Amino acid sequence: MPFQLAQINVALAKDDLNSPALAGFVSQLAETNERAEASPGFVWRLKDYGDANTIQIEDNPRLIVNMSVWETLESLRHFVYKTPHIGLIQARAQWFEKLDQAHTALWWQPSGHPPTLAEGLERLNHLRAHGPTATAFTFGKLFPSA
Repeated sequence: MPFQLAQINVALAKDDLNSPALAGFVSQLAETNERAEASPGFVWRLKDYGDANTIQIEDNPRLIVNMSVWETLESLRHFVYKTPHIGLIQARAQWFEKLDQAHTALWWQPSGHPPTLAEGLERLNHLRAHGPTATAFTFGKLFPSA
């Protein structure tokens, strides 16, 4: 398989991650990450000391990032929408501010080359600037692998 599906998503927390307001979200992170890593089709995820929440972007400690690589679109879609992960999506408004721009981008990544955070942010910014293209797209507007 020459390409795998990469994804990045960012979220702006309503409070600090160690606050009581985010406790419900934070309490589910370890299990969610373990479930992702055990999922069929999972390849890689961005992490620093167990998760990506200590990785700061845009000099904002409340802006968190998640990046992962999957063998196929179907494997990522199954994890996101057909496992308990869907509960995090459904409760998103409880913990995170609504962003006025795209917060998730997908793209086809050469197999064996996990993306850097800079690459992921570049794809997200491309999606924000140009809408869905083969460079960066969404679940709602997909593009085939090259």
